[in-house]
Amino acid sequence: MRITALNTINNTDYWDQRRGKIISSKGGWKIGQGVFSHGYSMMDDFVGKTSYMQVVMLNATGRLPERNLADWLDAIFICLSWPDPRIWCNQIGALAGTTQTSVMAATCAGTLATDARAYGVRPLLDGLAFIQKAFQEFEAGTSVEEIVLSGNRVRKGKPEIMGYARPIAKGDERIPAMECVTKQLGFSIGKHLSLAYSIDEYLTCHYDEGMNINGYMSGFLSDQGITPEESYRIFSSLVASGVTACYVDTRDKIPNSFLPLRCDDIVYEGKSVRAVPEN
Repeated sequence: MRITALNTINNTDYWDQRRGKIISSKGGWKIGQGVFSHGYSMMDDFVGKTSYMQVVMLNATGRLPERNLADWLDAIFICLSWPDPRIWCNQIGALAGTTQTSVMAATCAGTLATDARAYGVRPLLDGLAFIQKAFQEFEAGTSVEEIVLSGNRVRKGKPEIMGYARPIAKGDERIPAMECVTKQLGFSIGKHLSLAYSIDEYLTCHYDEGMNINGYMSGFLSDQGITPEESYRIFSSLVASGVTACYVDTRDKIPNSFLPLRCDDIVYEGKSVRAVPEN
């Protein structure tokens, strides 16, 4: 029940019913009975019978996926969490390690850094929103060219579409890897992913830019009935493993040895040295 569903702002019944209580519609531990999640017994129904990624998706969406979709998610998590300290979120983990902070603080801080508009987990919201809206337009008769050219910001003469192009390198080595996984797990190319490929073909032909892993994920996940908000929830801890790896790398070395600077490495452009006036 959302707050906006209350009849008036002065209606306190909703709050009184919850006064001093913790109420959950998802699950919990019932002493002497078991631990439950969305109506399932976690010990009886999950342990040794389902994968962790199935439970992750259940907790994020309220739906328990088939094992093949959970295995697909497992593979994409591997694709998107690299132990490379040059990546901005991993760099936070490495800096935390070199200052000898805790692995929990490092991993949480690095993961939080992916909640950004341009890179990380949040762009999945825009990626899925784009392909789902584009598919509705395509079904209504809009051409791929019109989808690409209308309503998208143009930068340096090229349309900027979330899920397409890459800032440093052309192409995306993760797409062929995931295409193999998708085929091995028995998935066919659905309507959203098919449109994503058509957009990729148009952009490659006319702008020398193509689909990146966000675009591929957005098409595939949309075909599985996942909403943009659900994808944001599912992948909230996506980069945690890579951040931890970079933390461990610097934590085991001499403190403060990650990206050290000399004073003369910094160009100061502020006011020149000033004397403090005497009283």
